[in-house]
Amino acid sequence: MRIAVLLRDRCKSKNCTRECIKFCPRVRAGDETIVMGEEGKPIISEELCVGCGICIHKCPFGAIKIIGLAKELDTDLVHQFGKNSFRLYRLPIPKEGSCIGILGPNGIGKTTAIKILSGQIIPNLGNYKNKSSWDDVLEYYAGTELYNHFNQINSKNISSVVKPQYVDRLPKILKGRIGDILKKADSSNNYDKINDQLGLFSILDKHIEKGEISGGELQLISIAAALLKDVNIYFFDEPSSYLDIHQRLKVARIIKDLSLKKKVLVIEHDLAILDFLCDQVHLVYGDEGAYGVVTYPRGVRHAINTYLSGYLKEENIRFGEKIEFFAHPPKQRQQMNILVTYDNLSKTYEGFNLDVENGVIRQGEIVGIVGPNAIGKTTFVKMLAGEIKPTEGKVEHDIKISYKPQYITPDFEGTVRELFEKKAQALFTSSLYKAEIFEQFNLKYLLDKKIDTLSGGELQRVATANCLVQDADIYLVDEPSAYLDSEQRMITSRTVRRVIEKSGRSAMIVDHDVYFIDMISDALIVFDGIPGKTGKAQGPFSLHEGMNRFLKDVDITFRRDEDTKRPRVNKPDSYMDRKQRKEGEYYYSI
Repeated sequence: MRIAVLLRDRCKSKNCTRECIKFCPRVRAGDETIVMGEEGKPIISEELCVGCGICIHKCPFGAIKIIGLAKELDTDLVHQFGKNSFRLYRLPIPKEGSCIGILGPNGIGKTTAIKILSGQIIPNLGNYKNKSSWDDVLEYYAGTELYNHFNQINSKNISSVVKPQYVDRLPKILKGRIGDILKKADSSNNYDKINDQLGLFSILDKHIEKGEISGGELQLISIAAALLKDVNIYFFDEPSSYLDIHQRLKVARIIKDLSLKKKVLVIEHDLAILDFLCDQVHLVYGDEGAYGVVTYPRGVRHAINTYLSGYLKEENIRFGEKIEFFAHPPKQRQQMNILVTYDNLSKTYEGFNLDVENGVIRQGEIVGIVGPNAIGKTTFVKMLAGEIKPTEGKVEHDIKISYKPQYITPDFEGTVRELFEKKAQALFTSSLYKAEIFEQFNLKYLLDKKIDTLSGGELQRVATANCLVQDADIYLVDEPSAYLDSEQRMITSRTVRRVIEKSGRSAMIVDHDVYFIDMISDALIVFDGIPGKTGKAQGPFSLHEGMNRFLKDVDITFRRDEDTKRPRVNKPDSYMDRKQRKEGEYYYSI
């Protein structure tokens, strides 16, 4: 077991007698586990120390702490794809009457786990050379909670449905009218009810293969198809992707109601939605593409706080960096120089109209933009970027703008390295960009990949990095959290904030992830209206005032977690929910 040993500055002994280590069995056996360092203080060998835990109890100053690093388990191997291939340890456990969440980075086995639990894959228990057998699986899991689940799969006494992760692939698989596709999937006789709950009646006559529907509509269709099935267990793989906060909460409420009657497992990267939706959560840690370890279930609050801390206290394992939230006071906007002024902008299309109240963007601030899909957020950003002209009003600025669009099309023929050498050379030459962007985004592992072979998350990191290194006064970044897992979203928010603060530039961020907006924004522009018909933008407001207006429209309240300071969705009609609504504080009480 690899051990990380931290020597704190608590040891006050000037002439260390090494009394604290006389009880270490490795020292008694003659190993040089501990040697003397500078100023007569001990240095511990990480290669020789076994982490027995004795030393920490013997040091009178508590100067030594031993932490285990994440590694593969010696037992509990569930499935291995081949020699030197990905390995999955342990599985989540479905439970009746509860919504069970699965949280962890991309490429670490979450989707593999639900394919096993749904019966799509028979786990080989590490014996990848021979064909998998349910008899071997049942023998292995005898006497455990999963035995009955696998026994029912083997005897075909349990049915399940999986809402897939990549809904953008549906038009390549399915053909025909959307209404007909959903009617064919309906085995619960809830066709009208589900379409009404998800607001799908307006698109039922469209054809899925003709490119007539958006990513958000594809997601809702995929969720509807799963909900229309009358099965014993439901698996939802990233149901919030492409959806705005209104739609995410609507879907979360429907899935939560379903979990009271059926078994439900959900993979989700939006921590606010996961917190609102789930009762218990399994964390998954490991190494992308190499192995994944599923932890035992925790209550949702404890699980998310553990994930943000990067430390499994019970197992004494450090599996990631600590992610911190701060309830910091807002910047004083009036003290900043004005960078951009826009005056009562209006843009009219056939069937849609957008009105934007006058406002200013100030130097050195990050402005978040929130609101439903199809309400005009991207149109507003493009007007500021000069890509489209407003029907009325004008944008006053004489500045350089760098713009990352919402939908990224890999139209560059070549590798990531070639793209950066052509368009973003500063990534290789600037110490700031190398430290804050190149290393934080782990771009060195992508350099020799072809642009058109990148996954959605990889392409997002490349596009955001390319945007941030351009020589510009203001950066317009549209949905930078799309396709990213929870950890990557936090890293991206931290990276953008650091780059903007250190360079003295400004940024405008459009996103639907409340955690992401909370971490990154100094001020907020709020959109409301009727999606697809009218949109209205107000602000920028302070972060607190803007979130208060936005959450009131969404009809939910947030509070700050006592330990991590992260935003948490209050349970509907709970004491805090009623209290904050009465006070008019939908974001959090001051």
